[in-house]
Amino acid sequence: MTDLFEPMTFARGKRMKNRFMLAPLTNTQSHEDGTLGDDEYHWLTMRAKGGFGATMTCAAHVQAVGQGFPGQLGIFSDNHLKGLTRLAKGIKNENSLSIVQLHHAGMRSPDALIGQKPVCPSENEETEARALSTEEVEELTEDFVAGAVRAERAGFDGVELHGAHGYILCQFLSPVINQRDDKYGGSLENRSRLIFDIIKGIRERCRPDFNLGIRLSPERFDVKLAEILQLAQKLMSEGEVDYIDMSLWDVFKEPVEDEFQGRSLMSYFTALDRGDVRLGVAGKVRTPQDARQCLEEGADFVLLGRAAILHHDFPDRTKANAEFEPVNNPVSADYLRSEGLGEAFINYMSAWKGFVEG
Repeated sequence: MTDLFEPMTFARGKRMKNRFMLAPLTNTQSHEDGTLGDDEYHWLTMRAKGGFGATMTCAAHVQAVGQGFPGQLGIFSDNHLKGLTRLAKGIKNENSLSIVQLHHAGMRSPDALIGQKPVCPSENEETEARALSTEEVEELTEDFVAGAVRAERAGFDGVELHGAHGYILCQFLSPVINQRDDKYGGSLENRSRLIFDIIKGIRERCRPDFNLGIRLSPERFDVKLAEILQLAQKLMSEGEVDYIDMSLWDVFKEPVEDEFQGRSLMSYFTALDRGDVRLGVAGKVRTPQDARQCLEEGADFVLLGRAAILHHDFPDRTKANAEFEPVNNPVSADYLRSEGLGEAFINYMSAWKGFVEG
């Protein structure tokens, strides 16, 4: 078994000092124009200070039309560089790997927020999203790559592509949502073309040691486990990404698809031939024992979400006490303030059933 505090190297760039990565978490603490808010800076740098080997931002949108929630951090304009540079420095000062998650909500962008119809691989009746033209998909590719270049200019160690949770890259992967008949639709190779084009662009235009990961989800959002497994294996075999972040909802659950039941969902990904690509897992990793079990079952590292909201210093507490027992929900708003959450983030978490008292 790999110890949680054994450093982890990547094929490119700096190593992580331990096996804890802060998951990319919606926190609604930046400004309307996407510039960094002080509360978001405080929330993230507090986690870096608390011992996380890598600290990842919330999903940062690469196009204004791709905004998914209020107060979202932006990376689609050079106007964002000042705040991003401050954030990268603040994270790196705490000896934590600094990562921006690159995001576009696609059909999940609220029209009231973006001031127009959202966009999607294909016209979508439910969300009233319009289909992107082939030229617009190529522009989207460029804007993801430009976001990575901007993150590098700001001083970040790397970026993660958000290919999960029904956002635009995941929408392209879906054989249900993606009904295109051009080179971006039809076969899995075509539906994943956008992802590989973005990866190629980042590798061509960012420095050789720039860390690059991707988040995938293998269930829900009209994707199929067999296809996500095939995609993950191709990404690992080609080796152009440094890690895959699998968002599993619950790291110890079985798959929902009948033909895959009988073993854990995670086990299908740990069994892949990963070469030099690292595998991280996320989903209800609540205790140090949960984190250790993930590594025992073959993951390289864990991503903490809600556990990191409750304890900014989860890694440091675990290092001091291997049997550290986190607090239980619900917690008070004052408790969350003491853990570095601003009022907007507390309000957002209040919508999560049973998380905040009252």
